[in-house]
Amino acid sequence: MTTRPQSWRDMSAAPRFFIAVVVICGTTVLTYSVLHSRSQNPLKFFCYLLIALAASRLKVKLPGITGTMSVNFLFLLLGVLELSLSETMALGCAAVAVQCFDRKRPNPIQVAFNVCSTALAVAVTFASYHYASSHRAIGRPLALLFLAACVYFLANTLPVATVISLTERQSMRKIWSECYFWSFPYYLVGAGVVGMMSWLRSFTDWETSLLTLPVVYLIYRSYRLYLGKLEDEKRHVEEMADLHMRTIEALALAIEAKDQTTHDHLQRVRVYAVEVAKELKIDQEGMDALQAAALLHDIGKLAIPEHIISKPGRLTPEEFEKMKIHPLVGAEILERVHFPYPVVPIVRAHHEKYDGTGYPLGLKGTQIPIGARILAAVDFLDAMASDRQYRRALPLQEAMTRLADQSGKAFDPQVVNVLQRKYVDLEQLVYQRTDSLGKHKLSTEIKDRNKDRNKDKDRDEDSNAEPTVKPAAGFEAQGRRQLPERSFLDSIAAARQEAQTLFELSQDLGASLSLDETLSVFAVKLRRSMPYDAIAIYVRHGDELVPEYVNGDNFRLFASLRIPMGQGLSGWVAQNLKPILNGNPSVEPGYLNDTSKYSTLNSALAVPLEGLQGVVGVVALYHAEKDFFTSDHMRILLAVSSKMALAIENAMKYEQAESSAVTDYLTGLPNARSLFLQLDRELARCKREGNTLTVMVADLDRFKQINDRFGHLEGNRVLRLFAVSLKETSRKYDYVARMGGDEFVVIAPGLTPEAAARKAEQMRELAQQAGKDVCNEDILSLSVGNAVFPEDGTDAEKILSEADKRMYLQKQSQATQKNRRLYPRVRGRLTTEISGGEKLAMLGIVTNLSLGGCYVETSGLLLPGSQLKLTFSHEHTNVSILSEVVRMDMGTGAALRFSEATHEVRANLQRILEQLASAEAVFDLKRSQAAAGHI
Repeated sequence: MTTRPQSWRDMSAAPRFFIAVVVICGTTVLTYSVLHSRSQNPLKFFCYLLIALAASRLKVKLPGITGTMSVNFLFLLLGVLELSLSETMALGCAAVAVQCFDRKRPNPIQVAFNVCSTALAVAVTFASYHYASSHRAIGRPLALLFLAACVYFLANTLPVATVISLTERQSMRKIWSECYFWSFPYYLVGAGVVGMMSWLRSFTDWETSLLTLPVVYLIYRSYRLYLGKLEDEKRHVEEMADLHMRTIEALALAIEAKDQTTHDHLQRVRVYAVEVAKELKIDQEGMDALQAAALLHDIGKLAIPEHIISKPGRLTPEEFEKMKIHPLVGAEILERVHFPYPVVPIVRAHHEKYDGTGYPLGLKGTQIPIGARILAAVDFLDAMASDRQYRRALPLQEAMTRLADQSGKAFDPQVVNVLQRKYVDLEQLVYQRTDSLGKHKLSTEIKDRNKDRNKDKDRDEDSNAEPTVKPAAGFEAQGRRQLPERSFLDSIAAARQEAQTLFELSQDLGASLSLDETLSVFAVKLRRSMPYDAIAIYVRHGDELVPEYVNGDNFRLFASLRIPMGQGLSGWVAQNLKPILNGNPSVEPGYLNDTSKYSTLNSALAVPLEGLQGVVGVVALYHAEKDFFTSDHMRILLAVSSKMALAIENAMKYEQAESSAVTDYLTGLPNARSLFLQLDRELARCKREGNTLTVMVADLDRFKQINDRFGHLEGNRVLRLFAVSLKETSRKYDYVARMGGDEFVVIAPGLTPEAAARKAEQMRELAQQAGKDVCNEDILSLSVGNAVFPEDGTDAEKILSEADKRMYLQKQSQATQKNRRLYPRVRGRLTTEISGGEKLAMLGIVTNLSLGGCYVETSGLLLPGSQLKLTFSHEHTNVSILSEVVRMDMGTGAALRFSEATHEVRANLQRILEQLASAEAVFDLKRSQAAAGHI
């Protein structure tokens, strides 16, 4: 078994002494065994020796160290059982020597230590086994073998773990438990195998017992598989740790790149801090924490305003108080990361002073973490030796002198002493490290170095099509128009005109919510500073650009275009989000289908309109003169493009809001308002023609469970999927609407009772399938109630009420389903006063009243979540109750849930419910009697 490679000269006195003791003791034992060598069966010894040497080649690498282990311990235990001490010693030492010399360049110290430690282990194991056997301390042979295996395990692993501990300055217990203790069960299994071989030998000769050698190979294979898994897990952990550190570096460099004056600051501080920590013999956990903290200690400056960070002068007391929060903010940010080492305390305390006058907690002396003490001193040294907005950098020696002056006051004297001894060497090391990392980091110098070059590239690359696009593809060579020379007065006038145009455009773009009006105003105002022969403003609809506004030459031709994303001039601009200057208008798809036709337009300027949700459209200007547009034209258009995109987005949202007044935004089906209007129209038609009309009200059962278990987004998917399926499976002249929540209504003219039953069953299957498709389980069902005109009612409200009642009767009949409504509803219409603060006061009509809530019809806007107070009365019973808006139906009203109320209020509410229910029953009775008398 080998330890970590290390030369004899590099070792300290402790491991040298231990190795010397082991070698001397092992040599003594070997000498004794040679002087007292004997062999009762040389053939058996020779066979065992050959097998042990072969087994020594079956080795596996140990986790955590550069060592190996073979399965030859089986034959050492077999030798202890059947061979003499000298034979067992020769067998064990020879196998270990072969294992060591299998390496290309064996270290003599390692070979001597491994052979001698094995000799000691064999001697101790042999002596303990035969002593216990001869004195009958343990009566069972198998127990003796397990004792020998345990003794050999300890004698074989402890010396190696000890020398590694002394060499690496780590805990011997930790090394032994992590690198060796896992193999203890295999020693016990080996003892069992040796016991089996010994048992076989009691029935046959010793040669037959060698048939158990396949078991040895199986043990070896299990070794390799297990250790291979351990190695894979270790590699994964190392890769994740490396990824973790690279992520930290990327975040830190991104923060550093924000401030050009602190260029290379984090890298320098990290190198200094890590090297100082090594000198102070900080443990590995502290080193990892310090390395991460050195990179992230200023992350809290994200909470500091930019003008304070970049202020060229001295901070005011108020500004300094604001600056002092950044250690606490940084600590709070990093607390969410859950580092495996203590990074947060270092970041929180890196501005504390050794004498207790620092911030934010005023810690003193050793109360400050050692990592924070190191970081504070190193940060100060690098800050003094670097250029800042408010001063030039000091020479490194002078900065070191100032640091030394603060020793014992602001900084730990122990840290300052290390920096005084090593700062010159550390500076050289910093240069080596930062030079090697320079090409990989976010350097702010690149931006400065290429500033002038980027001015040209902004005109050549960013403003034009990609250089790989050839004229043959339709994009002409995009040259530059030579501008006439201007006097400075002309330039000033042009600049003022440009500023005025931009201001007017900015003002006018948000003045209207009509898309047509917005685009028209934009085109008129733009022409003052940018002449064009034709303009087309394309708006994205799906994967196409559709012209929403066209004007000028060939406007009818442009109005008919439908440009796919990525195709033609405008499609390329929209897909790549890059403008094109003086492109070829003829490449627009459909513009010139006949190549023999001649186009009067020869140049185009196209700019993408990028809104909050991505590309909104493209503004394309066309001119008859070739290469007419200049970079100034493009700059003006780019300046207003973002506001133009925002105005188009707002106008489109307004159109969507108008549409949503009659359309459910989630499912695309008509909403409750459209439903009532359509139902009234259908009823009027059926009355004229004498036809029947079936109204089916459906409610999704256990839908709340989907929202609770899978989230509201999945619940929305279920609603959309069911709505699409219901619409597709209905007849073309059926009317499918979403009443609200999880309730849907189907208006089916002329549907027979049998067809209605089949339709209801089909709807249940659709609901069940929608639940399965989204949630992968049978969780959803459907309750359906039917009402038929004229049998069940002659007006919309009565028919819907009857269908709703039958739906809830069906829902309540399903014992395994939970009724969505906790309280029975009573139909009625009560005038109520709605109040919710000083300004909100209106009237409404209460319908569908229950103990849990009600529905209020009102023309006002009641936002979901708002708290309201309802006041209504019926037959001298007054109720004033607090409620919360849970759903708003545009144009019809809102659903409200009652808050906790007193016993008196609930009693009055119950009395009103009873009065309304009684009145409704009397009304229904009179209606039925009147209908019977009419018949």
